[in-house]
Amino acid sequence: MTATIKIETLEKDASFDAYVAEPAGGKATAAIIVIQEIFGVNAGIRRKCDQLAEAGYLAIAPDLFWRLEPGIELDPDIPDQFKAALDYMGKFNQDQGIRDIEATIHAARNRVGGGKVGAVGYCLGGRLAYMTAARTDVDATVGYYAVGIDGLLREKHAIARPLMLHIAGADGFVSPEVQKAMHEGLDDHPKVTLHDYPGVDHGFATEFGNRRRDEAANQADARTMAFFADNLK
Repeated sequence: MTATIKIETLEKDASFDAYVAEPAGGKATAAIIVIQEIFGVNAGIRRKCDQLAEAGYLAIAPDLFWRLEPGIELDPDIPDQFKAALDYMGKFNQDQGIRDIEATIHAARNRVGGGKVGAVGYCLGGRLAYMTAARTDVDATVGYYAVGIDGLLREKHAIARPLMLHIAGADGFVSPEVQKAMHEGLDDHPKVTLHDYPGVDHGFATEFGNRRRDEAANQADARTMAFFADNLK
Protein backbone atom coordinates (compact mmCIF):
# COMPACT_ATOMS: atom_id res chain seq x y z
CA MET A 1 0.00 0.00 0.00
CA THR A 2 1.62 3.24 -1.18
CA ALA A 3 0.54 6.87 -1.36
CA THR A 4 1.76 10.44 -1.42
CA ILE A 5 0.90 12.49 1.64
CA LYS A 6 1.38 16.09 2.72
CA ILE A 7 3.52 16.89 5.76
CA GLU A 8 3.26 20.25 7.49
CA THR A 9 6.48 22.10 8.21
CA LEU A 10 7.52 22.73 11.81
CA GLU A 11 6.74 26.39 11.22
CA LYS A 12 3.24 25.37 10.06
CA ASP A 13 3.47 27.81 7.17
CA ALA A 14 3.69 25.28 4.31
CA SER A 15 3.57 21.59 3.51
CA PHE A 16 5.58 19.21 1.36
CA ASP A 17 5.03 15.83 -0.26
CA ALA A 18 6.25 12.51 1.07
CA TYR A 19 6.05 9.02 -0.38
CA VAL A 20 4.52 6.52 2.06
CA ALA A 21 4.58 2.73 1.99
CA GLU A 22 2.54 0.78 4.55
CA PRO A 23 2.60 -2.93 5.36
CA ALA A 24 -0.21 -4.95 3.85
CA GLY A 25 -2.76 -6.47 6.16
CA GLY A 26 -1.83 -4.73 9.37
CA LYS A 27 -1.03 -1.45 11.08
CA ALA A 28 2.65 -0.74 11.65
CA THR A 29 3.82 -0.10 15.21
CA ALA A 30 7.11 1.53 14.17
CA ALA A 31 8.14 3.80 11.31
CA ILE A 32 11.31 4.50 9.34
CA ILE A 33 12.08 7.75 7.53
CA VAL A 34 13.96 7.13 4.26
CA ILE A 35 16.24 10.08 3.50
CA GLN A 36 16.94 10.66 -0.16
CA GLU A 37 20.17 10.88 -2.09
CA ILE A 38 20.87 13.96 -4.19
CA PHE A 39 18.64 12.41 -6.88
CA GLY A 40 15.36 13.11 -5.12
CA VAL A 41 12.63 10.67 -4.17
CA ASN A 42 13.23 8.53 -7.24
CA ALA A 43 12.37 4.91 -8.02
CA GLY A 44 15.26 3.61 -5.92
CA ILE A 45 14.21 5.52 -2.80
CA ARG A 46 10.60 4.45 -3.29
CA ARG A 47 11.78 0.84 -3.55
CA LYS A 48 13.66 1.23 -0.25
CA CYS A 49 10.36 2.33 1.31
CA ASP A 50 8.48 -0.57 -0.23
CA GLN A 51 10.99 -3.07 1.17
CA LEU A 52 10.69 -1.62 4.66
CA ALA A 53 6.91 -1.86 4.41
CA GLU A 54 7.27 -5.50 3.37
CA ALA A 55 9.24 -5.96 6.61
CA GLY A 56 6.37 -4.49 8.64
CA TYR A 57 7.36 -0.84 9.01
CA LEU A 58 5.61 2.33 7.98
CA ALA A 59 8.13 3.93 5.61
CA ILE A 60 8.08 7.61 4.64
CA ALA A 61 10.42 9.39 2.18
CA PRO A 62 9.99 13.19 2.39
CA ASP A 63 10.73 15.34 -0.66
CA LEU A 64 13.57 17.35 0.87
CA PHE A 65 14.31 19.36 -2.29
CA TRP A 66 10.78 20.78 -2.40
CA ARG A 67 11.91 24.33 -1.72
CA LEU A 68 14.18 24.16 -4.77
CA GLU A 69 11.74 22.28 -7.01
CA PRO A 70 9.04 19.83 -5.91
CA GLY A 71 9.08 16.31 -7.23
CA ILE A 72 12.67 16.03 -8.45
CA GLU A 73 13.54 12.52 -9.70
CA LEU A 74 16.96 11.98 -11.27
CA ASP A 75 18.94 9.00 -12.58
CA PRO A 76 22.58 8.89 -11.42
CA ASP A 77 23.56 6.83 -14.48
CA ILE A 78 22.63 9.69 -16.86
CA PRO A 79 25.49 12.26 -16.85
CA ASP A 80 23.33 15.36 -17.30
CA GLN A 81 21.03 14.26 -14.49
CA PHE A 82 23.98 13.46 -12.23
CA LYS A 83 25.31 16.98 -12.83
CA ALA A 84 21.87 18.46 -12.11
CA ALA A 85 21.78 16.51 -8.83
CA LEU A 86 25.12 17.98 -7.79
CA ASP A 87 23.76 21.45 -8.56
CA TYR A 88 20.70 20.82 -6.38
CA MET A 89 22.92 19.60 -3.56
CA GLY A 90 24.93 22.81 -3.75
CA LYS A 91 21.76 24.89 -3.36
CA PHE A 92 20.15 22.73 -0.67
CA ASN A 93 19.86 24.15 2.86
CA GLN A 94 20.81 21.17 5.03
CA ASP A 95 19.77 22.78 8.31
CA GLN A 96 16.29 23.40 6.92
CA GLY A 97 16.30 19.86 5.56
CA ILE A 98 16.81 18.53 9.08
CA ARG A 99 13.80 20.55 10.22
CA ASP A 100 11.74 18.93 7.46
CA ILE A 101 13.01 15.52 8.56
CA GLU A 102 12.01 16.40 12.13
CA ALA A 103 8.53 17.33 10.89
CA THR A 104 8.40 13.96 9.12
CA ILE A 105 9.41 12.18 12.32
CA HIS A 106 6.54 13.87 14.16
CA ALA A 107 4.09 12.88 11.42
CA ALA A 108 5.37 9.31 11.39
CA ARG A 109 5.14 9.00 15.16
CA ASN A 110 1.53 10.13 15.03
CA ARG A 111 0.74 7.57 12.33
CA VAL A 112 2.12 4.70 14.44
CA GLY A 113 0.35 5.76 17.60
CA GLY A 114 3.38 7.15 19.37
CA GLY A 115 5.58 4.18 18.47
CA LYS A 116 9.27 4.38 17.70
CA VAL A 117 10.65 6.08 14.59
CA GLY A 118 13.96 5.35 12.89
CA ALA A 119 15.66 6.90 9.88
CA VAL A 120 17.92 5.63 7.13
CA GLY A 121 19.70 7.80 4.58
CA TYR A 122 21.97 7.44 1.57
CA CYS A 123 24.75 9.69 0.22
CA LEU A 124 23.58 13.21 1.15
CA GLY A 125 20.89 11.33 3.08
CA GLY A 126 23.63 9.52 4.99
CA ARG A 127 25.03 12.86 6.11
CA LEU A 128 21.53 14.04 7.00
CA ALA A 129 21.01 10.78 8.93
CA TYR A 130 24.01 11.65 11.12
CA MET A 131 22.66 15.18 11.61
CA THR A 132 19.23 13.74 12.41
CA ALA A 133 20.77 11.52 15.09
CA ALA A 134 22.46 14.55 16.65
CA ARG A 135 19.63 17.07 16.33
CA THR A 136 16.30 15.25 16.75
CA ASP A 137 14.60 12.72 19.00
CA VAL A 138 14.73 9.94 16.37
CA ASP A 139 15.01 6.53 18.03
CA ALA A 140 17.62 4.88 15.78
CA THR A 141 19.43 5.99 12.63
CA VAL A 142 21.46 4.44 9.79
CA GLY A 143 23.61 6.26 7.24
CA TYR A 144 25.03 4.76 4.06
CA TYR A 145 28.20 6.29 2.56
CA ALA A 146 27.60 9.56 4.39
CA VAL A 147 29.57 12.52 3.04
CA GLY A 148 31.48 15.11 5.05
CA ILE A 149 31.08 13.55 8.49
CA ASP A 150 34.56 14.75 9.50
CA GLY A 151 33.13 18.27 9.52
CA LEU A 152 30.28 17.23 11.82
CA LEU A 153 32.22 15.40 14.52
CA ARG A 154 31.76 18.39 16.82
CA GLU A 155 28.09 17.32 17.08
CA LYS A 156 28.81 13.76 18.19
CA HIS A 157 28.20 14.56 21.86
CA ALA A 158 24.52 15.13 21.01
CA ILE A 159 24.01 11.61 19.61
CA ALA A 160 21.98 9.98 22.39
CA ARG A 161 20.39 7.05 20.52
CA PRO A 162 21.86 4.30 18.34
CA LEU A 163 23.48 5.27 15.04
CA MET A 164 25.01 2.92 12.45
CA LEU A 165 27.17 4.14 9.56
CA HIS A 166 28.11 2.05 6.50
CA ILE A 167 31.39 3.22 4.93
CA ALA A 168 32.36 2.44 1.33
CA GLY A 169 36.09 1.71 1.41
CA ALA A 170 36.73 3.00 -2.11
CA ASP A 171 34.30 5.92 -1.89
CA GLY A 172 35.11 8.56 -4.49
CA PHE A 173 33.39 11.20 -2.35
CA VAL A 174 34.77 10.17 1.07
CA SER A 175 38.57 10.01 1.05
CA PRO A 176 40.64 7.57 3.12
CA GLU A 177 41.62 10.52 5.31
CA VAL A 178 37.97 11.31 6.02
CA GLN A 179 37.21 7.66 6.71
CA LYS A 180 40.14 7.61 9.16
CA ALA A 181 38.80 10.74 10.87
CA MET A 182 35.37 9.11 11.17
CA HIS A 183 36.86 6.09 12.93
CA GLU A 184 39.07 8.19 15.18
CA GLY A 185 36.16 10.42 16.12
CA LEU A 186 33.43 7.81 16.49
CA ASP A 187 34.85 4.37 17.26
CA ASP A 188 34.72 5.00 21.00
CA HIS A 189 31.22 6.55 20.95
CA PRO A 190 28.90 4.28 22.94
CA LYS A 191 25.95 4.85 20.59
CA VAL A 192 27.73 4.66 17.23
CA THR A 193 28.68 1.60 15.16
CA LEU A 194 30.78 1.83 11.98
CA HIS A 195 30.98 -0.87 9.29
CA ASP A 196 33.55 -0.80 6.48
CA TYR A 197 33.07 -2.32 3.02
CA PRO A 198 36.51 -2.54 1.38
CA GLY A 199 36.81 -2.04 -2.34
CA VAL A 200 33.32 -0.72 -3.03
CA ASP A 201 32.45 2.78 -4.16
CA HIS A 202 29.84 5.34 -3.20
CA GLY A 203 26.29 4.23 -3.93
CA PHE A 204 26.96 0.51 -3.58
CA ALA A 205 23.57 -0.18 -1.95
CA THR A 206 21.42 1.59 -4.53
CA GLU A 207 18.42 -0.45 -5.63
CA PHE A 208 18.90 0.16 -9.34
CA GLY A 209 21.68 1.10 -11.73
CA ASN A 210 25.38 0.73 -12.33
CA ARG A 211 26.59 1.67 -8.84
CA ARG A 212 25.11 -1.35 -7.02
CA ARG A 213 27.38 -4.08 -5.65
CA ASP A 214 25.19 -6.95 -4.53
CA GLU A 215 27.43 -8.60 -1.93
CA ALA A 216 28.20 -5.42 0.00
CA ALA A 217 24.64 -4.13 -0.40
CA ASN A 218 23.11 -7.33 0.92
CA GLN A 219 25.50 -7.40 3.90
CA ALA A 220 24.83 -3.76 4.77
CA ASP A 221 21.07 -4.14 4.38
CA ALA A 222 21.04 -7.24 6.61
CA ARG A 223 22.89 -5.29 9.29
CA THR A 224 20.47 -2.40 8.91
CA MET A 225 17.41 -4.60 9.31
CA ALA A 226 18.86 -6.31 12.39
CA PHE A 227 19.73 -2.89 13.84
CA PHE A 228 16.19 -1.63 13.38
CA ALA A 229 14.71 -4.86 14.73
CA ASP A 230 16.75 -4.38 17.91
CA ASN A 231 16.13 -0.66 18.35
CA LEU A 232 12.58 -0.02 17.15
CA LYS A 233 10.82 -2.60 19.35
